Amino acid sequence: MPITASDINYRLSGGAGNTSPNASLGGAMSTVGGGVITTAVLNNLFDNVSGAEAAAGDIEYRGIYIENAHGSLTWEAVVAWIDSVTTSADDEFDIALADEAVGAAMETITDESTAPVGPSFTRPVSKGTGLSIGNIAFGLYKGIWIRRTVTAGAAAINNNSGSIRCEGDTAA
Repeated sequence: MPITASDINYRLSGGAGNTSPNASLGGAMSTVGGGVITTAVLNNLFDNVSGAEAAAGDIEYRGIYIENAHGSLTWEAVVAWIDSVTTSADDEFDIALADEAVGAAMETITDESTAPVGPSFTRPVSKGTGLSIGNIAFGLYKGIWIRRTVTAGAAAINNNSGSIRCEGDTAA
């Protein structure tokens, strides 16, 4: 059977038992059920922007993993990009590949306002301009950093969202 969407997991970082998006600041991949990032769930990675953060502007970081959970196949030529930019005109997000190799834990940052050392953030909005991960063997994973930037004076918005997508191939 080829690799399907159900074989690919987006997971929090922050340790094997982490289930809190706010603690997804790098380190080991969460391996518990509550560490899987689900789609279409409000605050599944970033918390709400407070009034003070909106007034002053804010930059926050999260580290996640993309995992190949297939039982035997390598996910080949994997690419990551921003599939949907945020719905708010007053914030944006960018992504960067963790510097660590496939299957290795990401660096841990001190807090959500501290940038990871090394990765270069970009805003690829198509597969063609996406970040090339390469191959992810079955049971392995790759770290991705996400930076959310809120512009000073940001207006309030309900249900702000955006999404990241990863695609690759399966050898026949």
